[in-house]
Amino acid sequence: MKHIVNGQVLEMTAEEISEQEARNAVNEQNRQAEETARQEQADLKASAKAKLIAGEPLTEEEAETIVL
Repeated sequence: MKHIVNGQVLEMTAEEISEQEARNAVNEQNRQAEETARQEQADLKASAKAKLIAGEPLTEEEAETIVL
């Protein structure tokens, strides 16, 4: 791999490559965790909406998703 330092293109050392791969892995885990959290919130809102329409009682968690 290569990277730019002070306008010069240099080869990355094995240590730099390893560090970059570790950062990439952490970033991907964070991205996946955020996407999972967004999807869980969307699912919870959809469940709350369906229950409200059907006249069913909401769980506390579902009720907390409603913003008045």
